Amino acid sequence: MTSNRNKAREVAAFFQGVATVDHVPLECPEYRDDDVGAIAREKARFAYEHLKKPLIVDDTGFFIPALGGFPGPYAAYVLGTIGLEGVLRLMEGKEDTRAWFETAIAYADEGGIRIFRGRIEGVIVAPRGSGGFGYDPIVAVDGRTLAEMPLAEKAGISHRGRALAALKEWLAAGGPDSGPHTNC
Repeated sequence: MTSNRNKAREVAAFFQGVATVDHVPLECPEYRDDDVGAIAREKARFAYEHLKKPLIVDDTGFFIPALGGFPGPYAAYVLGTIGLEGVLRLMEGKEDTRAWFETAIAYADEGGIRIFRGRIEGVIVAPRGSGGFGYDPIVAVDGRTLAEMPLAEKAGISHRGRALAALKEWLAAGGPDSGPHTNC
């Protein structure tokens, strides 16, 4: 469940050949919390109450230590207001260019909600590449920006890819049949 078609495309690519992923654009309230997992949990609770079928939702934060963790879980708002250029201006003169993405995926069904997390670390660089979306052009991992990587490669190493891998592993191990999972 997402209003972001790019996220839906990445998830569908990740589960290709394993499961069918349907994109359901449900408008969801904007929950606020410093923890992306808490935000994902509330979005999943809302979505499950409306759709009454198993679903996943995610929330992602972009954290820059040199800026005190900013923009954190407000990454989408910051991207929509000051954009990549604004973030790069805030980074001018900073020696520490480390940054990381963290994604929390919430799986919801009649048994409750379970959270899966993934994180990827990189450095902020001048924009490069034509793929990806969001902050991908300014975050480099092992010398290349996420926007320079093919979708399949990015999905395999990204924060969302890592959270999806944890979900996939749980599903393969029995997932919902392994018992209640509220507040896991």
